[in-house]
Amino acid sequence: MMGWMAEREDLRAARREGPLSDLWDPQTYRVALYVLLALPVGGAAAALLTGGVVVGLLTLPVLVGAALLLGSLWLVGGLADVQRTLAGLLGVGFVRPALAPAYTGVLPWLRATLGDPDTYRALLFHVVQLPLALLCWLVLALLLAVAAVGLSAPLWASAPERVTPVFLTWGNLSAQPTPLAAAGLVLLGLGAVIVSAGVLNLMGRMWGRLAGALLSQGGASEAARREVLALRRAAGRVALGDDLEATLRDLTDQARAASTARTVALVAPGGALRALSGAPLDPGDDLEPLAGVPLSGGASVRALKGGGTLALLPVTLPASAGVGGGTLRAVYATGRRPGPDELAFLLSIADHAGTALHAAELIERAGARAGEQERARLARELHDSVAQALYGITLGAKTARATLERDPVRTRASLDYTIRLAEGGVSEMKALLFSLRPDALEEGGLVAALSQHAHALEARHGLNVHAELGAEPSLTPDAQAAAYRVAQEALHNVVKHARAESVWLSLRQEGEEVRLEVRDDGRGFDTAAAGRGTLGQRSMRERAAGVGGALRVGSAPGEGTAVVLTLPAAPAEAPPLRELP
Repeated sequence: MMGWMAEREDLRAARREGPLSDLWDPQTYRVALYVLLALPVGGAAAALLTGGVVVGLLTLPVLVGAALLLGSLWLVGGLADVQRTLAGLLGVGFVRPALAPAYTGVLPWLRATLGDPDTYRALLFHVVQLPLALLCWLVLALLLAVAAVGLSAPLWASAPERVTPVFLTWGNLSAQPTPLAAAGLVLLGLGAVIVSAGVLNLMGRMWGRLAGALLSQGGASEAARREVLALRRAAGRVALGDDLEATLRDLTDQARAASTARTVALVAPGGALRALSGAPLDPGDDLEPLAGVPLSGGASVRALKGGGTLALLPVTLPASAGVGGGTLRAVYATGRRPGPDELAFLLSIADHAGTALHAAELIERAGARAGEQERARLARELHDSVAQALYGITLGAKTARATLERDPVRTRASLDYTIRLAEGGVSEMKALLFSLRPDALEEGGLVAALSQHAHALEARHGLNVHAELGAEPSLTPDAQAAAYRVAQEALHNVVKHARAESVWLSLRQEGEEVRLEVRDDGRGFDTAAAGRGTLGQRSMRERAAGVGGALRVGSAPGEGTAVVLTLPAAPAEAPPLRELP
């Protein structure tokens, strides 16, 4: 749809400006120029169209009449273009059709023109323009006459009778205004001037609505289509959310492309520029924090010092964010103002910008929290594994040094113990590296990761670990990570709770399923009494369910515990197709 003049300004701002605001508004004088030109332009259009039709009908028996009628029909569209240009004084802009129909002959053109609703709307505008312009002239002439008489009252009221014999007479009675009456007339003249400015702005809104309704060239569907496409692209960009700066820049591009603004900017609460699209800002386009920023869901339209119009729309964030989102600011050229539909579109873009900012903030918070949790987990792992191993190595080395001279057998045993602890520490460190690096499982594989963890468990805690891992199973990266975490948690539970001597760890693929089992000979527990298990068991079940697997925990007092994880195997990749000879 065409971008036409806003239906109303911010009423509160208008009240603050006072009753003289219309006199200082440049739009008032542009409307006055439009009303001044509307009568002669309307008269010329009416004369041309009426004359062409009348003369064409009278000379229809000859070929000249048909040509005149076709010319009059063409004038309907040509004069409508003139009226559209003239409507620019009102701040009315029009969106022309994307593709103009190609000329293919007189008859196709005549058929298309007569079947186009725009032709009849433009003709209706030409019909009503002349009488409406004449009425506007009469109203303004009456107001200006009252203003002229009132403002000139001190001159003619104080002049001698012989110079300016202006009296109020009725029969034999006559009267001359007193100074007090003259002052009242001056106030009346000033009031007429103020009222004239207000009436001019009302006329401007009336002419703007009339021009927008009758002179648009099917632009409503075109502008609506552009706005819908822009909103769809903006939503897709926000959903992608890979780069906040690129997202905000793309949102400003979409807003400018689908609106009549010459510049669209996203500004932070402190006044910093986040994204800009369109022409560079003029010195008058101040982007410092402005007073009176509209609340959520509102918009403010105001004039700029350097000319033009600024539409100010809030970028809202949820209250939980604790900070403001800033504003979206659309700058329009002199004489143009956004309509309500365009403001609603820009407000939707501002909401998309707020969503993008909030999503980026949530991602940043989640990343920071995940980093804190990972550092805490790493600290616990280092304390429970590598730090204990290093402490054992230190004790073993000190014992070997103390018994080196008097008891070589004990020294050798201490050194063997120290070596085993060192090997266990190395294995534990490798297991930690596997868990810290996201791509470690993909590079080394699940079998290698479980082997390292089993070796570390055996060396560090003295358990007999029987690992039957076999070939690398076919699992997705997410399923690999889930299987490794489940095995970690199950083995940790064995060390912490089971009091076992041996652990059996197996991993094998059976058709379209991968089965991971961790079994021990510890003291076990009553599964019925434990219900769904501890926090660790719930975590393992959630990990399994997250990748489409299932977890089963079987145990009984004195009979050990078996944790069985079943995962779907990754589908095999189809072989490439061979080209036919």
